[in-house]
Amino acid sequence: MKKKLLPALIVTGLIILVVIIMGITALINKYTPTKKTEDLKEYFNISSDDEAALIVDNELSDYKAKIIDKKIYVDYKFVHDSLNSRFYWDANENVLLYTTASDIISAAADSNSYSVTKQTNDFGYPIVKATSDSALIALDYVKQYSNITFKSYDDPARIVITSKWDEIDSATVSKSTQVRVKGGIKSPILKEVKKDDKITILDSGDKWDKVATEDGVIGYIKRKALSESKKTKLTNPDYEEETFTHIKKDKDICLAWNQVTSQSANSKVPQVISSTKGINVMSPTWFYLNDNNGNLADIASKDYVSYCHSQGIEVWGLFSNFENTDVDAAYVLTHTSTRTTLINQIMSAAFNYELDGVNIDFENITEAAYGDSYIEFIRELAIKCHNNGISLSVDVTVPASFNKFFNRSDMANFADYIVIMGYDEHYKGSDAGSVSSIPWVTEGVESTLKEVPADQIILGMPFYTRIWELTPKEDDDAVTDTEDQSKYTVASQVYSMDAAAAQLATNNATAALDEESGQNYAEWSVSNKLYKVWLEDTTSLEKRLKLVDDNKLAGAAFWKLGFENSSVWDTVIKYLN
Repeated sequence: MKKKLLPALIVTGLIILVVIIMGITALINKYTPTKKTEDLKEYFNISSDDEAALIVDNELSDYKAKIIDKKIYVDYKFVHDSLNSRFYWDANENVLLYTTASDIISAAADSNSYSVTKQTNDFGYPIVKATSDSALIALDYVKQYSNITFKSYDDPARIVITSKWDEIDSATVSKSTQVRVKGGIKSPILKEVKKDDKITILDSGDKWDKVATEDGVIGYIKRKALSESKKTKLTNPDYEEETFTHIKKDKDICLAWNQVTSQSANSKVPQVISSTKGINVMSPTWFYLNDNNGNLADIASKDYVSYCHSQGIEVWGLFSNFENTDVDAAYVLTHTSTRTTLINQIMSAAFNYELDGVNIDFENITEAAYGDSYIEFIRELAIKCHNNGISLSVDVTVPASFNKFFNRSDMANFADYIVIMGYDEHYKGSDAGSVSSIPWVTEGVESTLKEVPADQIILGMPFYTRIWELTPKEDDDAVTDTEDQSKYTVASQVYSMDAAAAQLATNNATAALDEESGQNYAEWSVSNKLYKVWLEDTTSLEKRLKLVDDNKLAGAAFWKLGFENSSVWDTVIKYLN
């Protein structure tokens, strides 16, 4: 019996031993860090020998640098979006432009030289190379004009760039360890780090911290392997911030746009001014883009300017892009040669007519058609204006989803004044509504203030209103639902303040304050048609002027002279003086 039992016990013992060994092995495997290493070429997604990864502010970019003749080149789109948006690539004429506060710097494709005003400098190797859909710019050239630093590393090739000079969490390695792809000892190793190596903590965890090494490796490290973190402010001692200067008035701007449609109309300026109070800037609609070569049409008058000057009033000539519908303004601005012609023509007009300022009113600017060409136009024009003591103001729409691409901040760096066109909230072809409700224009001012200093903002205000005509789509429908505009065909007509008041009187309509719009509102019905009007009057005007006062804006502008009621000027001078 004992002889039979012994082998069974031995087998059982062996099984138990194997299980124990397996358990111990499993425990050892569980708590033993993997020595598997990650392929850094794959990690940085480098597919060829002439590529280098780009790590910007401790983030791996989707863009790659190109190594050409041992020099580092980066894509223009990467430069524009991530490093310095003031670089401008003209793909039509293969020229790279950069505007400082005082100079326009130009570099042609494949050239070693670049020009600053009338001086030519040698960079030593090609600055920019055109590609099929963009351009490659020497990173050293980008650094020359940008608040960035960079270091390059090998095996694999990568460029570590710093462009944000913020406060970071920094630490040192307290004992040699590894940076891994993910938190956990079983995650592959990205890099061995040694005691006293410096790292940046990107995100703190319970046991593992997400970190970035000085050479651009981003992964995870055991918290206990790091010293206590400390806040460190990054600085760039090699970069000096530019100073932008502006031509500003020492009093509130009270600007009135004077729509002039013919040379003969200029002679009426004495009568026009005599009906106003407090105006210190006149902006006549004299100039417009007239062909695709950048040439202007004008109906300006030296006598008009002389008379205004005799009354202590400056003249800021208005230049527009919408009078000649045959002109492709986008073409003009996206080609450096034609854009330069336009700027030279503007300056020639300013000199010839002794203008005090230039007012740019380019409208229907879209990102698809213009890209960055419009802001480049403003930059280049501003330099020319300031070099000649001429004020530059730019009319812009109220910030909205469709114009987010407008770089109002950079525009304000160069232009002296940004004029908010605080009207056309509702317009011909839209649903019926206010031309400029008080909540809408208030939001527009608040949004603009996030990008533009208050003392550079002029708030444009309407002297006109729209009377809306709503006709039922079905002939037998009665005018019953005044809110559901889908039931109506909507049309509108522009009226002056006095003409709109006359329409109310003719139709026995009474206006009352509409709390939602902040304006006096009236409606009436005639022949089964519904009429609506949100009135522009001293009530709405005073609320907008109060916005100017409360926000300490530079002043106000009014579109257009001749549409106002004579009583508004007493309200204007109450706030602008």
